[in-house]
Amino acid sequence: MTVGMINANPVVHERPERAAHPAHAALDALDVFDTVRDIKDPEHPYSLEQLSVLSQESVSVDEKLGHIQITFTPTVQHCSMATVIGLCLRLKLMQNFPPHFKIDIKVAPGSLANEESGA
Repeated sequence: MTVGMINANPVVHERPERAAHPAHAALDALDVFDTVRDIKDPEHPYSLEQLSVLSQESVSVDEKLGHIQITFTPTVQHCSMATVIGLCLRLKLMQNFPPHFKIDIKVAPGSLANEESGA
C-alpha cells in the first residue's frame, strides 16, 4: 500500500471492447468518450474508465450548440483528486476538439462529500 492514498483498494472493472462506429462528420458522445477513456487516475495505474469514474453514458454532446459535457463519479466521496481529474478531462478535450465547443466538466450529484471543491 502506498502511503497517502485516498483509495488504496479501488474496484477495477473489465475494459469493454471499443465499440465500432461509422466514420461520420458529426461529433458524438462516443467520439468524446474515446478521447478521454484512457486518462489515468492520479492515484492508480488504471484508466478512469476501468475505475468507473466515467463511462460513455456520462458524456453528452450537442454539436449544434457546440457543447460537450462530462459528468464523472470519483471512486470515493472524500476524493481530493476530483479537481485534478476534472482538469485532466478539460485539458484533453481542449487539445482534441475545436475551440468553439463549450466544455462542462461536472461531478455526479451525491458522489463527492464536498461537491463545490470538485471540477
